[in-house]
Amino acid sequence: MSQPRDTSLVHDALSKAPQATLMFWLVKICATTVGETGGDAVSMTLKAGYLVATLIFLGFFVVTMTGQVIARRYYPLSYWLVVVATTTVGTTTSDFIDRTLHMGYVLSSAMLLALVIGVLVVWRLTTGRIAADRITSRTDEVFYWLTILVSNTLGTALGDFSSETIPDLMGKIAQAPAGGWDPWGFELAAVVFAALIGLVAVLHLLKLFPQAVLFWAAYILTRPLGATLGDTLTKPHVQGGLAFGRIAATVIITVAMVVLVLLSPKLRRPADVEAAPA
Repeated sequence: MSQPRDTSLVHDALSKAPQATLMFWLVKICATTVGETGGDAVSMTLKAGYLVATLIFLGFFVVTMTGQVIARRYYPLSYWLVVVATTTVGTTTSDFIDRTLHMGYVLSSAMLLALVIGVLVVWRLTTGRIAADRITSRTDEVFYWLTILVSNTLGTALGDFSSETIPDLMGKIAQAPAGGWDPWGFELAAVVFAALIGLVAVLHLLKLFPQAVLFWAAYILTRPLGATLGDTLTKPHVQGGLAFGRIAATVIITVAMVVLVLLSPKLRRPADVEAAPA
């Protein structure tokens, strides 16, 4: 005998996102790296241009997010497809703002940071809370993906900004190696963002800040880390990269991401809503 009301209550209680474990963050970094290499592959390697590539990936994001939102439960493939979609559209959108509109990394980063904060504030005012890995309502889910989209765009801008400015800073505080600090821009930026993520992890363990705030701080910081890792893989040697092809790098990292999801039982099921604090 069917029990539609009970079934509805069960669906309402299910999270539409996985638990934010260590494996979750590793896969998220892979997804952001795929976004960097995949976005650059379409806009540069295939010469589509930043605007056309942005429109292509924006369409991909709308399709994948729509499928994710209308789904009645958490599906790992659907979820991570939307994450990849946000990272690719974030990459090309940031490049379009910085390189086509010539707004520069400082101004674009400041605008995008203000936009992220604005989305989170509206989310808090609308629902009374800011959710992290436990997404149980359609309103939370829409705000969740909107925040991810904007934060991934911000992360791309921060990654590009840091890879250019950190070598200049290093030149002022330390003796440069042979060839100067410029070829080390992406690697130095990756180290800086990895250290900041480590700081967020310590604050999480010490419970010194609201967990939702730390979740979104980590989400923003993993994007520039992935961006700098992607650039390290694909940029030519003279720019400090390993000169791997963008398309090949995208395929390899995508396969690695899929394998990690398949190997992690916690990523194949949603976060435990009942374990969430009230």
